[in-house]
Amino acid sequence: MWERASGRPVHNAIVWQCRRTADLCEQLDAEGLTGLFRERTGLVLDAYFSGTKVKWLLEHVPGARARAARGELCFGTIDAWLLYKLTGRHATDPSNASRTLLYNIFEHRWDDELLRHLDVPREILPVVKPSSGVFGETSAFGGAIPVGGICGDQQSALFGQTAFGRLESKNTYGTGCFLLANTGTTPVKSNHGLITTIAWDLGQGVHYALEGSIFIAGAVIQWIRDELHLITRAAESEFVAAEVENTGGVYVVPAFVGLGAPHWDMHARGIIVGLTRGTNRAHIVRAALESMSFQTHDIIRSMESDTGAAIPLLKVDGGAAANNLLMQHQADVLGVPVVRGQITDTTALGAAFLAGLAVGFWPNQDALRGIWREERTFTPQWSPSQRREALSGWNHSIKMARLR
Repeated sequence: MWERASGRPVHNAIVWQCRRTADLCEQLDAEGLTGLFRERTGLVLDAYFSGTKVKWLLEHVPGARARAARGELCFGTIDAWLLYKLTGRHATDPSNASRTLLYNIFEHRWDDELLRHLDVPREILPVVKPSSGVFGETSAFGGAIPVGGICGDQQSALFGQTAFGRLESKNTYGTGCFLLANTGTTPVKSNHGLITTIAWDLGQGVHYALEGSIFIAGAVIQWIRDELHLITRAAESEFVAAEVENTGGVYVVPAFVGLGAPHWDMHARGIIVGLTRGTNRAHIVRAALESMSFQTHDIIRSMESDTGAAIPLLKVDGGAAANNLLMQHQADVLGVPVVRGQITDTTALGAAFLAGLAVGFWPNQDALRGIWREERTFTPQWSPSQRREALSGWNHSIKMARLR
């Protein structure tokens, strides 16, 4: 949140992992508003999303509410902030607007009733424009350069993977894991703990996606490096984990900030299950890695239940997608091929694709499909009984992490 006239922030930015508004989400749920927010935004009431954080800022920054009502302040996700600094324009796209708890993704507008429940004045909200299109020009790098695309992090990665067809899907292995499946121009409402979100708008109508958000993925490797000191570098995790054939029955559930999809338990906490006297650091490192693929499995099965169709393969990207041991385990757990492209920073690639379409650098999406290249495909090697046994232990561990 920043001053419209000067561009100065009125408070520190609040990141998506911050749980300071968990109690507010529970209060709204107790008031019976969960269904309304779900119906309008496709989201669950969780501190992950920015709407309750906006309310927190308005209530905790001195004078912010009065200034906001006078139109002196701007709110935005990071894209809107960057656009403002580059061009002076206050705008966003539907994919980012859809993650605020304030935007009606079916009627394509800021929702007055939701704004009223969160006590957020319309005056602070950005204009919503298509994801691919010229938002303005910047002279920050010399000359007049158009800003031709805006898209949410994970939606942009889906676009960068050229996942343009129905149920084409990708998983990004970063600090968290974010798995999206394209559902086309028809939104699919989830009954299994996923969120319905806007994928992008190319100026010819909105495309939707189902998404599952895993809060702790690559961050668990940072944890075993920085807090447990089991490794010295994140890349070392693959080689240490390969020192053992399996985890020896050890499971790590990294619910450090609760569990995201499909469980949505803000009070779950991290747990290590199955320790024996023979457990060593390699078992724990391997179990930490495998927690990413087990969590991904839970989301894939939820997506298949919601859509009534099998997801035939999974494209992968993000930093941890470079870990071959993890990607093979992911294919084994899912029982479907896992495909890694030559470019794993597909969020940046997707943003470039959107901007290139906006200015005519590429003529259409078919041209983009011709650019994407496979680097490696991991095929499943487990038998069905191996898969069932591994998942049984994981499901038991999830239940233990949710005990309060």
